[in-house]
Amino acid sequence: MKVKTSITLSQDVVKTIERATRKGENRSQAIERLLREHLLTRARQTADQRDLALLNEHADQLNEEAEDVLTYQVDV
Repeated sequence: MKVKTSITLSQDVVKTIERATRKGENRSQAIERLLREHLLTRARQTADQRDLALLNEHADQLNEEAEDVLTYQVDV
């Protein structure tokens, strides 16, 4: 379901949107696509930051486990 809304944008933003508009796409479609892309990118970045923080929090333990596993390897 689409909801009609009204926003005011500066001319430079409108020009940038117009340049980013794909063939056959109107301005509203372009704004929605660009906003979706941006929101997805931010969500990915947030998830990546959470994952990195979790890895860093447990890095010492993970490294110790990896070193322990390496001691079981046989020289070839």
